[in-house]
Amino acid sequence: MGGISTSGALFYVAGALAVLSLILLVVGVMALRRRAWVGSVGSGGVGALLLSLAALAGTLGISTQGYRALTHEEVAVIITTVPTGPQSFQAFVEFPDGRERTLPVAGDQVLVDAHILKWHPLANVLGLHTHYELDRLAGRYRDIEEERSRTRTVHSLKEEKPMDLFHLAREYTFLAFLVDTEYGSATYIEVDRPARFEVRVSTTGLLIREVEFR
Repeated sequence: MGGISTSGALFYVAGALAVLSLILLVVGVMALRRRAWVGSVGSGGVGALLLSLAALAGTLGISTQGYRALTHEEVAVIITTVPTGPQSFQAFVEFPDGRERTLPVAGDQVLVDAHILKWHPLANVLGLHTHYELDRLAGRYRDIEEERSRTRTVHSLKEEKPMDLFHLAREYTFLAFLVDTEYGSATYIEVDRPARFEVRVSTTGLLIREVEFR
């Protein structure tokens, strides 16, 4: 996706608000020295408010790193599967940012799930739209008894980051009014031969399609 990312836009907003708040705080201090109490209180109050908003924008900017803004259906990850034995295969995972991973998987099917977070329109003003982050890739057995008793493989697809957007949305009540809904979505498909799949994400969740094997 071209243009400035959501986290980048939030950092710009945070920087602008921080500069404005510092200017107003300086104006407030100067007014205080001149004993202009009303002016100092007004400038200082607005400056403090803008500084708080700058901190909020900065926090959201850091926490949205690793997440991708969703405005339409798009490819979240490409997975190439190669069977290595009965109910086992290698999954070659290609991420949109160029990262690649090779994961051993046990099962008849490959399953991918993700977090999806939708914001209220008010949050759109800050540049926050529907976001998603891939969570896990796992093996899945067709038979329920085998699912209960056979070897399970689960691999994390998340990126490490200093703050997590979903945890912030759950733990801090001041963010609750910005969040419309959050939910998980998963998709899976049979793996019985070498194949290549696109895992796509839309506003309704994940889906998987087989594409030409290259």
